[in-house]
Amino acid sequence: MPLPWRTARLVGRHDETATARTLVLDAPGWPGHVAGQHVDVRLTADDGYQAARSYSLAAPADGGRLEVGVQPVTGGEVSPYLADDLPIGASVEVRGPLGNWFVWRPEQDEPVLLVAGGSGVVPLMAMVRAHRQAASTSPFQLIHSVRGEADLWYRAELGGTDPALDVRFLFTRQAPPGGTRAAGRLTAADLEPALKRLTPAGTVYVCGPTGFVEAAADLLTSAGQDPATIRTERFG
Repeated sequence: MPLPWRTARLVGRHDETATARTLVLDAPGWPGHVAGQHVDVRLTADDGYQAARSYSLAAPADGGRLEVGVQPVTGGEVSPYLADDLPIGASVEVRGPLGNWFVWRPEQDEPVLLVAGGSGVVPLMAMVRAHRQAASTSPFQLIHSVRGEADLWYRAELGGTDPALDVRFLFTRQAPPGGTRAAGRLTAADLEPALKRLTPAGTVYVCGPTGFVEAAADLLTSAGQDPATIRTERFG
C-alpha cells in the first residue's frame, strides 16, 4: 500500500552555503524515520498542477520535526522555490519515510566510513547526528568532497571536536591556502588511510552525484573493499 501524503508546515530555513538550505518542517503524525532515509515533498499550484521531488532527511527522528536538505537545481520546478521562496508558515505535502537500504541504525557497532560528494552529505549528516545522539562508540569516519570551502555543508558542526568522528574535507577545484592536498577529484590515496581503519566487517556509505558515486565505488572495490559492505545512493 502506498504511503500517504501528509501536510507539513515550514517552520524554519537555514543557510548551509550561499545557495543550499536546510528546511525545517513540522509534520504532525509523522511515523518516524531512520538516519539515511529520504522523503518526497509535493507542491500544488493554484491551478492544481502538482510537482514532487525527493529530498534527504538531515537529522534523526524527532517527533514531527523534519530537517530536509535542499540544493537548488538551475531551472528546477521545485528546489529553487523551496530553497528561497516558500514562505515560513506555508504548507507542503510530504510522503515517507522512504528507503530501507541506505540507513544506519544505532544498534550497528561496526566501524563506518561515510563518503560524500557535495550535497550527498545530507543523509550522511543524519547518520553522524544519530551516531552522536545514541552515544555510540563505533568508529565513524567522514570524507566530504566539495568544489571549494564555500560549498561545505554543516561547516561548523563537522569542524567541531567529536572523539567518535574523524572528518576530512577534500576540495576538487580550489583548495584552501596552506592545505596539504592539491585540489582534485577523489583518489585511491584519499581513501587509503580511512580503509586501513575500517575492519573487514566495516560498512561504507557513499552518496552524491551519479558520477561521483560510481567513481568512489570503483576506487573502493579496487582497493579490496568487499562490495557487499558498500552502500550507495546517487542523484542527478
